[in-house]
Amino acid sequence: MTEPAISTRQLRRTVLVVAGLNLTYFFVEAAVALAIGSVSLFADSVDFLEDTAINLLIVLALGLSAHRQAVMGKAMAVIILVPAAAALWQAVAKFADPAPPDPLSLALTAGGAIVVNSACALLLARVRAHGSSMSHAAYLAARNDVIANALIIAMAGVTAWTLSGWPDIVLGVVLVFLNGAAAKEVWEVAEEERLAAKTLAGDEVDEPRDPA
Repeated sequence: MTEPAISTRQLRRTVLVVAGLNLTYFFVEAAVALAIGSVSLFADSVDFLEDTAINLLIVLALGLSAHRQAVMGKAMAVIILVPAAAALWQAVAKFADPAPPDPLSLALTAGGAIVVNSACALLLARVRAHGSSMSHAAYLAARNDVIANALIIAMAGVTAWTLSGWPDIVLGVVLVFLNGAAAKEVWEVAEEERLAAKTLAGDEVDEPRDPA
């Protein structure tokens, strides 16, 4: 059974809604993270800003050729690494003073983030096959954010039990690897599309030549 066709207008409307949800919750989560001094929550808030940028880029790229969409997909793979760098910087900065963030604020804010990211993932799951690597990038980002939010809630419980700031720092580092894995997957999808576009245009795909 084939998937129903998604119009450009439907795709644009979906990603704009997702971008709006992400931008709104970015301000909420960043404010709480700075107030309680949480590395993992700050990293997660930057994820919302990253997701906003990705979805806005999808709208801007609609109507471009397959080759240019693949290029945009690779650009988004690089964008996904930005919150990873932010999380790493915050973690290193907190090594000297690993004060524990407020566990209740962590859990409640991460719970709200799960609701937002789950809604975004459901919306994007319907269109990810119709927007090239860009929609795939947005879906992966939302999906991985749900995982990160659940980890933050679990970490809040550990923080309440240990009264230590190290679980928050460790989770911040874990978020670096989650974003790195997503960036690698998006890059690979974009490269596949670049090769497909090149083949469709009648160009030779870059492959190693047999010296014989």
